Amino acid sequence: MTKTILHKLMPVTVAILLPVIAHSQESADTIAAQQLQEIVIEAPKVIRKADMDVYHPSKSAVAISANGIQLLSNLMIPSLNISDALGTIQAAGQSVQLRINGRESSVEQVRALLPETIRRVEWIDDPGLQYGGAAYVLNFIVTNPTVGGSLMAQARPALNQAWGFYMADAKFNTGRSQWNIGGDYKLTAKLKSHRDYTETFTYPDGQSVTRDETSRGGTVDNSMANVWASYNYIKPDTTVVMAQISYHRTIHDQLMYHGQLSLSSGADDISLTDTNGASGGTPSLSLYWQQNFSHRQMLIVDFNSSFYSGHSFSGYHERLHADDSNPDYITSINTSIRDRNQAYAIEADYIKRWRNGRFTAGASYTAHRNHSRYDNLDGEIFHQRQDKVYLFAEYFHRIGKWTATAGMGVQYTGFLFKETNRGNHSWSPRPRATITYALNQNHNFRLYFTSWQSAPSLAETNIVPQQLDGFQWRVGNQNLKTANSYMLTFRYAFDLPRANGTFGIRAYTSPNAITPLLYWDHDRLITTYENSRGLQNLSFFLAPQIEIIPDWLMASAYLQFRMERMRGTDYQLHSNTWSGTAELSLTHWGFTLTGQYVRAPRNLWGEKLSWAEDLNLIDLSYNWKDWQFSAGIIMPFGKYDQGHRLLSKRNRNEQHIRLDMRTPYISISYNLQWGRQKRSAQKLIEAEAKADHSTAGGR
Repeated sequence: MTKTILHKLMPVTVAILLPVIAHSQESADTIAAQQLQEIVIEAPKVIRKADMDVYHPSKSAVAISANGIQLLSNLMIPSLNISDALGTIQAAGQSVQLRINGRESSVEQVRALLPETIRRVEWIDDPGLQYGGAAYVLNFIVTNPTVGGSLMAQARPALNQAWGFYMADAKFNTGRSQWNIGGDYKLTAKLKSHRDYTETFTYPDGQSVTRDETSRGGTVDNSMANVWASYNYIKPDTTVVMAQISYHRTIHDQLMYHGQLSLSSGADDISLTDTNGASGGTPSLSLYWQQNFSHRQMLIVDFNSSFYSGHSFSGYHERLHADDSNPDYITSINTSIRDRNQAYAIEADYIKRWRNGRFTAGASYTAHRNHSRYDNLDGEIFHQRQDKVYLFAEYFHRIGKWTATAGMGVQYTGFLFKETNRGNHSWSPRPRATITYALNQNHNFRLYFTSWQSAPSLAETNIVPQQLDGFQWRVGNQNLKTANSYMLTFRYAFDLPRANGTFGIRAYTSPNAITPLLYWDHDRLITTYENSRGLQNLSFFLAPQIEIIPDWLMASAYLQFRMERMRGTDYQLHSNTWSGTAELSLTHWGFTLTGQYVRAPRNLWGEKLSWAEDLNLIDLSYNWKDWQFSAGIIMPFGKYDQGHRLLSKRNRNEQHIRLDMRTPYISISYNLQWGRQKRSAQKLIEAEAKADHSTAGGR
C-alpha cells in the first residue's frame, strides 16, 4: 500500500511544484547561502558561538561509527545521554529536538545518516522562537557526499530474550533528484517484569486502609515498525523541494501485571490482573519548499499532516486470592477506545541576514481533529477539535565581544468539544532574550530567558469517566486553560587543555501548570486535572568532558542538583534531588569500549515524584572495512528501576517497575556506498502535525 501511494504521490508533487518555481530560478544559481559572521571561541573539540556549540567530528570518530547516532555518541557532548542500543537521545532527562540541516527529524532518520556525510553537529541549549518551545536542539549539518548511492543495514538481536532492533536504508540519485527509502523494526515481546506497589488511602473521616501488592510476575510488549520514502529536488544554493511519506505502526504495546493484594483491614487477600496497552498506525505526509533570494533573504514553507487510527485498552480484575479457581470477579473493569484522529500543520518563515545581524519572523497553524469511540460505553462517540496559531519575530545582533537576541512570540490555543459545545481558548505571549559575552578564547558567559505554552492534552480534557480499580476513577476537565512556563538560565562555558564543559544555574516556573488533582466523591477517589498554583524549581548543573589519554581515553558527565516546590489545591510539596550521566570511552586498534551510567531525574509534578529508567550499559565494537561488529550488555550491574511516589494525603503510594533487563546483545552493521550522490535536502523548519490519541485508564 505504501509503495502504491509513493508511486502516485511523487510524480504529482514534482509536476505541481517544479513548474511554479523553475522560471523564476534559472537566473538565481549564483545566490549563495551565507552564515552570519560571529565571534567564536575555538577549541580542539568544540567551537562556541553566541547561540550554539559546534562540534566537528574527527576522522577517528567517523572511522569508528556505523551510523549517525553512533557518531553523536562518539562526540561525547557532555550534556547528552545517547544510547544507540535503546535508540534514545536525551539531555538532563528531557527530550531533544533533532534536526538534519535545520529540518526536524526523528531518531530513525538520524540513525540512517552516513557518518562520512556529517560535517558538524550544532548543540543548541537555548533554542530560539522558531523552534516552538523545544528545551534542547541538535542540528546535524550534512553536506555533499562524493558517492551516488548508499545502503545501510543494521541488526541488533538480544541473546537471551525477544528483544532487538533491525533497520535498512537506501539512497539513490538522478540528476538534481534524490530518492530515499528505508524502514526499521523494534522488537520487545514478553519481557518479564515485576511491580512493587504499596498504597495508603485516607478517607474524609480520617480512617485509612493500606494495600500492599506482592508481585506475581508480568510481561512487557513494545514492538513497532517504521517505513519511509522521500523525494527531494535540489538546485544548489537556490531551491529545495521535498516530499516525504512515512508510516509508523505500533504492533503490540502492552503492560500486564499479576499481583496479590494484602489489606491492613484484615480482609482476605485479593488476586489482581492489571493490563493496559495500545495498537495502531499513523501515516504521515510532509511537503517542503525553501527558496533563497537576493540580498541574503530566505523563505521557507512547510506542510505536514498525519492520521492516527488505533485502539487503546485497559483492564483491571480482582478476585479473592483464596478462590483463584473461581472465575467470578469482585471487580472487573474493561476500557476500550478506538481513535480516528487527524492533524495538519503549515508553517512559513522569513529570514534576512546582515553582516552583524539576523532577523527571523514566522507564522504557523496547527489543527487537531479527534474522533473517539468508546466500545465499553455501547459505542458512544466523542469529538474534540484543537487549534493553535503561533506568530513570532526575533532579531540577533553582534557588537564586539557581545551578542544579543530579543524576540516575541504570540500563541493562540483553542479547543472545543462537539457533544457538549464546551471548550476554552486563550492568547499567550512568548518573550525571549539572550545576551552572551566572550571574555577570551577559553571562557564565555551566557544569560538567557525563554518562555512557552502547553495546551491541555486529549487525555486531560476527556470527560468520559474511566474506572481504574475497585474505587478509583479518572475524569478530565474541559475548563483547563493553556499553561505558561518561564525559564532563566546562566551558563559559563570553559575550554582548557584536555578539558571543556559548562557550568550553569537554571530557574524555572510554571505558575498555572496543568497537574492531576485528587478528591473524594462519596466512596470514590477521583483523579481529575487542574491549573495548579504553580511549580518552581532551581537547578545547578555541571557538564565536563575530559581527554584523559589523547585519542585513546575520553570521559564525559552531566551532574544536576534540583530544588523544587509544587503547589496545588490543598497541598504544597518540596523536593531536593540529584541526577546525572557518566560515560567512559576507550578506543584503540579499531576497537571501542564504552561504559555508561544514567541516574534519571526525579521530577515533581502535581503530588507525584516520578523517575524514568536508571540504567547502565557496556558495549565493545570493532570496525572492519564496510562492517561494524559489536557486543554489549544492558544493565550488567544493579536493578532496572522506573517508578513514582504519590505524596497526596488522600492516597500515598509508591511504585517500582522492574524489568529483567540484564540483556546481552550483538550488533552487525553494514555500510555500502557507490557512484556520485547529491546532497540531502536542507530543510530548515518542520511544521509539527502529530495526531493525538486517547489513553485508556490504568492504575
